[in-house]
Amino acid sequence: MDIFKLLTRSTNIKNAAIASSASTSALPSSGARPNPQLFGNDVGDLYQPKLRGGKRKRGEPAAESSNPISEEPDIFVEKSSRKLGDAISRCQPRSSGVATGEVEGVGSSASNIEILDQEECRRVLRSHKLKITLLSSLEQNNKGRGVKATDIFTSNEKTPTQLFPQPLTSFDQLQSRYKIAGRLLQNIRDQGYDLPTEVQLGSLPLLLESNDAESVEFKKTLKRDDIKGQKTKAQAGIDLLTVAPTGSGKTLSYLIPVLDGLLRERGTQNNSGLDIERGVRAIVIAPTKELANQILNEARKLAVGTGIKATVMRKGMVITKGPDTGGDSNRDCYHSHGLEGGSGDESNSSADDGLEKTRVKGRKKYGGQLVKAQVLISTPLMLLHAVTGDDNDSISTFDLVRYLVLDEADVLLDPLFRSQTLGIWGACRNPHLRVSLWSATMGSSIEALAQSVILNRRQSLGLPATKLIRLVVGLKDSAIPNISHRLIYAANEQGKLLAFRQLLHPTASSDSGPSLRPPFLVFTQTIPRAVALHSELLYDIPAEAGGSSRIAVLHSDLSESQRGCIMSRFREGEIWVLIATDLLARGIDFRGVNGVVNYDVPNSSAAYIHRVGRTGRAGRDGGVAVTLYTKEDIPYIKSVANIIAASGKLGESYGGRGDQQKWLLDVLPTPTKNDKKRLKRHGVEERRASMAMKDAKTARKMRISTRSGFDRRIEHNRNGAVRGRRQSTKHRVDQHSLHSADHSESEWDGFDD
Repeated sequence: MDIFKLLTRSTNIKNAAIASSASTSALPSSGARPNPQLFGNDVGDLYQPKLRGGKRKRGEPAAESSNPISEEPDIFVEKSSRKLGDAISRCQPRSSGVATGEVEGVGSSASNIEILDQEECRRVLRSHKLKITLLSSLEQNNKGRGVKATDIFTSNEKTPTQLFPQPLTSFDQLQSRYKIAGRLLQNIRDQGYDLPTEVQLGSLPLLLESNDAESVEFKKTLKRDDIKGQKTKAQAGIDLLTVAPTGSGKTLSYLIPVLDGLLRERGTQNNSGLDIERGVRAIVIAPTKELANQILNEARKLAVGTGIKATVMRKGMVITKGPDTGGDSNRDCYHSHGLEGGSGDESNSSADDGLEKTRVKGRKKYGGQLVKAQVLISTPLMLLHAVTGDDNDSISTFDLVRYLVLDEADVLLDPLFRSQTLGIWGACRNPHLRVSLWSATMGSSIEALAQSVILNRRQSLGLPATKLIRLVVGLKDSAIPNISHRLIYAANEQGKLLAFRQLLHPTASSDSGPSLRPPFLVFTQTIPRAVALHSELLYDIPAEAGGSSRIAVLHSDLSESQRGCIMSRFREGEIWVLIATDLLARGIDFRGVNGVVNYDVPNSSAAYIHRVGRTGRAGRDGGVAVTLYTKEDIPYIKSVANIIAASGKLGESYGGRGDQQKWLLDVLPTPTKNDKKRLKRHGVEERRASMAMKDAKTARKMRISTRSGFDRRIEHNRNGAVRGRRQSTKHRVDQHSLHSADHSESEWDGFDD
């Protein structure tokens, strides 16, 4: 008999107890969910569609013919008029030099090919909250002139066309429907991927269908003897702009099509008997080294046994080979126009990015390691330095690169990285270049900039406009709905430290709500504040539990090896509390993180979304996001409260978790545009190091410490006395050594009488 249930039979305590037990039993650190999808989990028989053309059962109503939304011919939707036999013949494995053997359980028979009509596609995509839009190309409206960002939404088509492609309901369909290599599919299975997430369900059909169409066009090009760099009229590919929640599997969504496209290209070349130049074929740009190394690990896992190599750009590595280094540069490495007196195009340049693309002058010998991988992952500045000429103005061109991926595209196109990213983008002169942009947050200005750069680039190269498709998962620019959010008012810095210690050591008198259990991340505004918080909490964990080894701090002032060691220890569970700056706020995948603490308020709404996205990865429930704010943060906190409210409305299937209280939204002041701009650029002014140095009173108020002023004064005097003794001792030693040197160098005058 449950005594607690019996005693609380007529009270409301049992509901809170059940809720608390449910929240503690399901934690991100307890393991992966069998279903990583955030939406559409309650859909009944959507994944068992009936093949068209089958015999209708007695009593079953006849299926109504659905008229497509767009009458424009579309390769992304299986039309109802297309015969099942055509679809089956299209899904037969291709014959090429690539290993295309069927994986066990995956065949090419009609029983394994699920073809949905438009109505069923629309139902599945909407149940998973997927919105796929074909943005207007502006080819006719802007012919002969540059495209401005303000022209993006002023085309003839006021309402963009919405697409409903065939959803990918299982990774087994990758071979039966899209004919990917059997080895690549086996690598996907070996990593434990079975059910696609929302972003994979919507993006993989678009990109893989584009690869198939480009492969067919490339074969036609080879038959016409149009080889190596010739511009073809048909441009079958697409450019994709994806906005999906954090932890939804975006890395896998762009790596699979890139590897599949490279394998198709290699198989086509082997069958044709041609040996087209080898070198860097795909570039993935990430804002931080940590994210670049993480992408590299995933790429290497997927490329096992395929013959495709991936590497990350490091100091000393070079992409091009100079004219006097010896060897065949066309075969051994990536070769760009202008290095050996080639006919690099100097006149083509983008109208908006302001970067001149000129021919690189002949370089001297390189002493660095040569890049021979097909997939190159790098930060923008590192890659730009590797391809910039000796005069630091000329940029060599990436004539062979066919895939350009911008991970965390909103940061890469932000003013901080914009010139570097556009420089690399403009250097990709391949007419078959396919660009994809991925992020959890994407402002309208960044989206308009990306679209204008794509259109201007194709106009400068004399190419027809490509199809630009936008994929949005869930509610745009919102936090994931499967975590709980808390806002805690702490009044001042001492209150924040006390509130954080209560989170670290919860008691019976603590505020009710979801508990925060390690491991978890703590974000601060600046590096000095992260170091100070780490010093203050260094001995809060008892020695029996590991002591100070369980708490660590990570920031950009540490070396790359130190940062890598700390991240490895955190992933292995040796570190329970990791204090960091926004260096770890984007893209880093810590799958077992149970919570995130915003010790300092994030500097933008996007920063909050990415910070709290470090928990609740791959649909894991039980994550907690706690934000501490003081009276200095009140003018800026409403943006965070609005995101929490939107996340609660989006997560109705999770019981409305994270829904912010209405009275708080009414009381908090609305920040102005200047306030948001100032916060994004500098953070909270009082917590900046420059402000603390100017005003001693502000420095005392913003200090992260629980020691009294008397104790700090005593320690300061003690440290000053120690420094004084060391300086005096060093001065005496120097004087003694100087006197000894003078005495030894003096001439001997003989013995005294």
